[in-house]
Amino acid sequence: MADFLRRFRGKRIMFVGDSLSSNQWQSLTCLLHTAVPRAKYTSQRIGGLSTFSFPAYGVSIMFSRNAFLVDIVNKKNGRILKLNSIRSGQLWKGADVLIFDTWHWWLHTGRKQPWDYVQDNKITHKDMNRMVAYEKALRTWARWVNFNVDPAKTKVFFQGVSPDHMDSRDWKDPAAKTCRGETHPMLSMDYPGGPHPAQVILNKVLRSVSKPVHLLDITGLSQLRKDGHPSAFGYGGRRGSDCTHWCIPGVPDTWNELLFAALIHS
Repeated sequence: MADFLRRFRGKRIMFVGDSLSSNQWQSLTCLLHTAVPRAKYTSQRIGGLSTFSFPAYGVSIMFSRNAFLVDIVNKKNGRILKLNSIRSGQLWKGADVLIFDTWHWWLHTGRKQPWDYVQDNKITHKDMNRMVAYEKALRTWARWVNFNVDPAKTKVFFQGVSPDHMDSRDWKDPAAKTCRGETHPMLSMDYPGGPHPAQVILNKVLRSVSKPVHLLDITGLSQLRKDGHPSAFGYGGRRGSDCTHWCIPGVPDTWNELLFAALIHS
């Protein structure tokens, strides 16, 4: 990973997405710091933007928290998820590498749902089919990339869909319920739960983007790692199991190896 810093001297690398994007950002900063443990670094957070920098190399690794990529706007009648609007995209301009991610929050309801209404063009709904909303938001993001990215200056990646292991029926283990207690990865290359439905939608949208976007195809390999989550040692502790995020060191390190390889070959 020290070679990463030398190759990308003076570059700004930005992750944009939810807590799974943060998972990968944290992994990369740890990998780079471990590779050059004596190098000075700075770490700061301003609003929703976290930046980890290596001044000697001029490299900045940033994370912009944006769980839906499209906007959530506060109005008098409540919070509106606007499927056709990306005002925060101004922050993304100027980065040399952009790694996007969104999925985890699209199925949340109740207290975990951070919006009250969803707006599609000029029509506002109390709710709508979440997979349809997800695809519409991705197409808005795709249009943003087409209109705003100069491939000669900025490389664009999409993290892919990070799977959870909340239901052991997905990996055909009647003795388990969630990832809690799992200590070994699956040995088969075929995941019993099949392709992730969100990944199917993402693949379809990515084919419509006219600018180059590289997919970090993390879904299949991560599905096999039912043992890779914080489980009872993550958020919630004894009250629940974190079978969504990933341990570090762990699976996100592999995602970053794929990212490094793709950056070199592109």
